[in-house]
Amino acid sequence: MSSQTITRAGADDAELAPLTPPAWPAATDPPDAASPARPGDPRWVRPALVTLLAVTAGLYLWGLGASGWANSFYSAAVQAGTHSWKAFFFGSSDAASSITVDKPPAALWVMELSARMFGVNAWSILVPQALEGVAAVGVLYAAVKRWFGAPAGLLAGAVLAVTPVAALMFRFNNPDALLVLLLVGAAYAVTRAIDGGRSTAWLALSGALVGIGFITKMLQAFIIVPVLALAYLIAGTPKLAKRLWQLAIAGVALLLSSFWWVVAVMAIPAADRPYIGGSQNNSLWNLIFGYNGFGRLTGNETGSVGGGGTTTGTGQWGPTGFTRLFNSSFGGEISWLLPAALVLLAAGLLVTIRARRTDRTRAALIIWGGWLVLTGLVFSLSKGIIHPYYTVALAPAIGATVAIGGAALWQRRAHWAARLTLASAVALASAWSYVLLRRTPAWLPWLRTTELVAGLGLAALIVVWSHLRGRVGVALAAGAIVVSLAGPTAYTLATVTTTHSGAIPSAGPAGAGGGFGGPGGGGAGGRPALGTRTGTFPTGGFGGPPGATTGAGATGSASTGTGTTGSPSTGAGAGAPGGFGGPGGAGGANIGGLLNGSTPSAALTSALDADASTYTWVAAAIGSNEAAGYQLATGHSVMPIGGFNGTDPSPTLAQFEKLVTEHKIHYFISGGGFGGGPGGSSSSTSSAITSWVESHFTSRTVGGVTLYDLTSSVSSAS
Repeated sequence: MSSQTITRAGADDAELAPLTPPAWPAATDPPDAASPARPGDPRWVRPALVTLLAVTAGLYLWGLGASGWANSFYSAAVQAGTHSWKAFFFGSSDAASSITVDKPPAALWVMELSARMFGVNAWSILVPQALEGVAAVGVLYAAVKRWFGAPAGLLAGAVLAVTPVAALMFRFNNPDALLVLLLVGAAYAVTRAIDGGRSTAWLALSGALVGIGFITKMLQAFIIVPVLALAYLIAGTPKLAKRLWQLAIAGVALLLSSFWWVVAVMAIPAADRPYIGGSQNNSLWNLIFGYNGFGRLTGNETGSVGGGGTTTGTGQWGPTGFTRLFNSSFGGEISWLLPAALVLLAAGLLVTIRARRTDRTRAALIIWGGWLVLTGLVFSLSKGIIHPYYTVALAPAIGATVAIGGAALWQRRAHWAARLTLASAVALASAWSYVLLRRTPAWLPWLRTTELVAGLGLAALIVVWSHLRGRVGVALAAGAIVVSLAGPTAYTLATVTTTHSGAIPSAGPAGAGGGFGGPGGGGAGGRPALGTRTGTFPTGGFGGPPGATTGAGATGSASTGTGTTGSPSTGAGAGAPGGFGGPGGAGGANIGGLLNGSTPSAALTSALDADASTYTWVAAAIGSNEAAGYQLATGHSVMPIGGFNGTDPSPTLAQFEKLVTEHKIHYFISGGGFGGGPGGSSSSTSSAITSWVESHFTSRTVGGVTLYDLTSSVSSAS
């Protein structure tokens, strides 16, 4: 059969080129697409797109309010931003702006605008996240469809929609939802730039979107920048000099959109702004390049719980290496189609190796496959703080790579090597789903066997059936897609029908791996029996909160990461070094900590509400999650001493004493936070404040929580 150019990924009945790398002339590029469903598309395209977006919206919005405040750390910041424009701008944890959250505020701005319009509640906070997910699916569809047709675009969007970690994070109030949308938008803009026509403007838009991603989650947004630049440098239509000049303009747009907020904040005197949460010197530069930057790679994160890197293959947050994304912590979140995506990426690059410089298939694989490989390597090898839900950033890249690589090989399906590669991808997806589903053996045991048998059977048919055209070809392709997506779809349905709360949510059914390695540990943690899905601390555990004086947490177990004494949900006991205990003090109330916000009793809420208007802060507590629950319950500012981990040196003891003298803080709530672990030396500030309060003020127990009235000191007070 002679070699022949194929003009469209969906050309079913054209004579197909052999697997040897073809050269595609520019004249065969598909026509411009001004809209997701342009004139000339089959009639089914628009209804199919509407169905995809509607089903995605249903998945992400169904029962959304059941998760309540979700991550109360960010919900409290949203509440603060609705009370104060100053808190809004800085991303403060409390309306009085004592300290910011440990991320930049772009994601908070979206939720805060919604909450200002519709009130502070679970729906006003979480619906914007869900809509960002629907938008991400739509933009990904448009990006892939533009060059590879509607079937490929729909497949890419569907893979993103049913990836378990995507369903988790687009129903949660962490910054990752907005980050993913912005990065998908940036990749789409580069795709448009490669098309030619206003390419400079599209590149500038791409840089600006990545820059907004920077003020969403800092340096993580920059991971894909080299990939986007490389794709345009290779495949852009202008001459090399102009391409370099255009990329320089995109770089300027990126820097301006990234650092305008940083420069504005740092230009304000420290006395007139909140402390920069997550930093150790009240500097955004420290936050950017330390706690939220290179410290994530090396593990040297001063102020982090469990900070301090290692020189072995195990980081402070679990085992590192090329198999990390497949382990029991990360695998069920993201890796369902990862083996298939890598196979299709390699095959797609192989068949385009001799194509002309501007070949679109290769350009698309550089964009999306490069995104997948580079981000995956960063996540796999990072020794600093990493949680499985971070992998939502891989979901669009996996979806696009599967769709593009599959389309490239489907064009050449008359060649045995193309069919064998497609069959291998289907077999790998089914086999790996079987492995992942076996990790929860009691959950839908029939599904893993059914998917494996069906997947291997379809793979065999794809290999032996040499004429995959017409209805037979469509039926086999549809069957392979359905079978390959069965496992992740089931996990996604389990995710959306379960409430999630705390700082580290996990996808999938109960019993699935979703934790992360604790300091010095490497195992994967299961979910705790808390009634909600949260990650856990396997192996190693953490010390108790600063100032904790009672109880003792035992060493965390390798399988669950929870100490035998000390409960994060009841607050009974304070973990001694090595264990994961709850905050110190009496039990009986849901005291917070690192994972979950506090849930005060009615009696405690009433006590905090008393004379609230007289004080700037109705209370102070160690750690932002501890403070968040009280703040959300009362609607009044609660000072989070030490920020998220309780390890930031804010406020200092002298500053705290001054505020107490000025009667700006009513109560001090004992317990909460973490001891900091290795590298968390600044927790001594929180400990010093706790000790000073305990020695100068009397305590009483309200609703199971130890409360110190800072307006009434003991007789020995100085």
